[in-house]
Amino acid sequence: MKHIDLNITIGFCQPQELSEEDQTLLTAAQGATLNSYSPYSHFAVGAALRLADGTVITGANQENAAFPSGLCAERTAIFAAQAQHPDQPIDTLAIAASNSHGLTREPIVPCGSCRQVMTEIEDRYHRPIRILLYGTDGVYVISSVKDILPLSFIGESMK
Repeated sequence: MKHIDLNITIGFCQPQELSEEDQTLLTAAQGATLNSYSPYSHFAVGAALRLADGTVITGANQENAAFPSGLCAERTAIFAAQAQHPDQPIDTLAIAASNSHGLTREPIVPCGSCRQVMTEIEDRYHRPIRILLYGTDGVYVISSVKDILPLSFIGESMK
């Protein structure tokens, strides 16, 4: 049997080590947690994305008593961007979360469904989406969704 090694590199830094543009995006993601509707989990997630033209769009998780009917912060932001600016690729996506103690210490990562949607967007525009995952202890900096979903299912997979 042949083995395939998959290696990724994820950066880790303090927010002040990032560009002013990225710090502003992280602040927008943190602020978006306040728009979360999370009466069941009490776990508020905010996302902010920057399009290629510099436009910033935010999203927040929206829960529902019928749990499958809710939607993650990442996808609310991505779908809003696609509906309002379909000609603009996503440059960078920042994600932050808070619980009853405030903003989370550790950066949180997107769920599998959000990773799949982000992979489709990368494939659609033929360019990577940079991801900033915020925690009060530091920020993970990821170059592409493919780094956190290396074996991706995209349209080309069905041909």
